[in-house]
Amino acid sequence: MTIQGKVVAITGAGRGIGRATALHLALCGARVLIGARNETELVQVAQEIEKGGGEVALCVTDVTRRSDLQSLISLGCKRFDRVDVLVNNAGIGAISRFDALRVEDWDAMIDVNLRGALYGIAAALPVFAQQGTGHVINVISTAGLKIVPTMGVYAATKNALRTATEALRQESGARLRVTEVSPGFIDTSFTDSSITDPDVKAMINQQKKRLAISPDAIARAIAFAIDQPKDVEIGSIVVRPTAQD
Repeated sequence: MTIQGKVVAITGAGRGIGRATALHLALCGARVLIGARNETELVQVAQEIEKGGGEVALCVTDVTRRSDLQSLISLGCKRFDRVDVLVNNAGIGAISRFDALRVEDWDAMIDVNLRGALYGIAAALPVFAQQGTGHVINVISTAGLKIVPTMGVYAATKNALRTATEALRQESGARLRVTEVSPGFIDTSFTDSSITDPDVKAMINQQKKRLAISPDAIARAIAFAIDQPKDVEIGSIVVRPTAQD
């Protein structure tokens, strides 16, 4: 497989989609560089990877700090001599109605979902340019494909990233691959840790119990995008439950 031996940096890797992706890619033979805010969770993921015989390095990473993303990428270059893929996965979904006026939540989603991914791109592009090759994978959301109440700001941040992803793809030339992956309802702790509106949280958790699929589905999609010949780019992947509208 072309994924064998590649160095893959993943943000938000302590839980959910990021954790599943790190574990899956390590099993596929990638050398994994994991970042997240919670060091305890990162250590647990690293130990699981090492237990399975994989190679891993970790870096406590808050994507709202540009220096943290630079440190993550620098660690990959120091430990593995290169970084082949950046998976911008870290995200929050503090969804609510506009008239709830949870402006602090809006700010947080802009900082993490959009600015955090841009910081990751800014850290990785110079390394990719020096290597002459690289791959940016941005985890977006089906919330940006079907706009529904309570998800206005969240979807806006994801669609802003979708726009940036397409522009980057057009600018990238033949040596940089760019992929967007849009998950639907996924069975993670995302809603419990992000949503501050109790009524919205209850509604989303009810939908999650009815619809959600394993984060392993997204991990496999990311692996598929990586595991292509160098002249093949998977531009966009949508992965959602078959029962999701």
